[in-house]
Amino acid sequence: MTDTSLEIALTKVAKSRLQDTNLENIPFGRVFTDHMLEADYENGEWKNVSIKPYQSISLDPSLAALHYGQAIFEGIKAYKDDDGNAYIFRPADNFKRFNNSAVRMNMPEVPEEIFMEGMRQLISLDKDWIPSQAEHSLYIRPFMFATDQFLGVRPSATYKFLIILSPTGPYFVNPMRIAVEEKYTRAAPGGVGFAKNAGNYGGSMYAVSRVQKDGFDQVLWTDAFEHKWLQEVGMMNVFFVIDGKAVTPSLEEGTILEGVTRASVISVLQEQGITVDERRISIDEVVEAYKAGKVSEVFGTGTAAVIAPIKELNYKGFAMTFDTNNYPVSTGVKKQLSDIREGRAADNNGWMWKV
Repeated sequence: MTDTSLEIALTKVAKSRLQDTNLENIPFGRVFTDHMLEADYENGEWKNVSIKPYQSISLDPSLAALHYGQAIFEGIKAYKDDDGNAYIFRPADNFKRFNNSAVRMNMPEVPEEIFMEGMRQLISLDKDWIPSQAEHSLYIRPFMFATDQFLGVRPSATYKFLIILSPTGPYFVNPMRIAVEEKYTRAAPGGVGFAKNAGNYGGSMYAVSRVQKDGFDQVLWTDAFEHKWLQEVGMMNVFFVIDGKAVTPSLEEGTILEGVTRASVISVLQEQGITVDERRISIDEVVEAYKAGKVSEVFGTGTAAVIAPIKELNYKGFAMTFDTNNYPVSTGVKKQLSDIREGRAADNNGWMWKV
């Protein structure tokens, strides 16, 4: 898959912080490993590829990314099996999506040998940071941002690419209350909704904060024109089990992130004999199906939580409530994915990439 001949300059920490870190039930995104990968894009080429001790980086106040938003990222996870071997879940899919985001944001693509081989070498060095407990993992965050020191609306000529690692425990998600968004818009056709760029997340925060004041956890985004065609929930794709079929909004308009977990869930559902419909779905259809007693489960899918059950979907004050203790479809999918990732079930799809 990669050019394993890539030579990466390596500087190791003098003393690991691991011995002073408890990896059991560690909170998400708060603790980072000993090392990070860094590379620079200058004069049309990638250079200065290195793995070094995790550290702060110095930024000029005129940094282009801070003013004009050229910044993208990915979220990936690595696991350990019972024999202590380290595996990364579907990194090639994240690599492809990362570069799709780069193209849309007018940024240079990162070569496979830097992204994939660099990630492999970094995790190989810090693999002892991968927790061995069930439902624990190592979260991998590749990201890139513009580094020109210049105030002017144009694509940057220089960029920095980094990968940092964060061990994490179980991402317990209480059943969520979701409000269907009727005013604010996350993405429109022709926009950047499919790209994993920082602005998509920054632009979503205000709408989410508004509904949280009313006790909701997140919003279910709708289309920009009629505010009825469903897109995604916060930072997750969304699924509905209607009449025994799993329905999820299609990707064709480019307004929804092409989730790696989403694709994995679709594959597992199909393997379990459940029909999956990827198509346009409106909130009106969901309300009608709910009133007819046909909606049995609603859940989100994403890297952090894998499956996030939804106990209430609220549209114009009409509360659609669900018994998340009786969610056989999503519970079964989550178990199957966990078993594959942690080596208890066969990886028939070749999703696990050995470090």
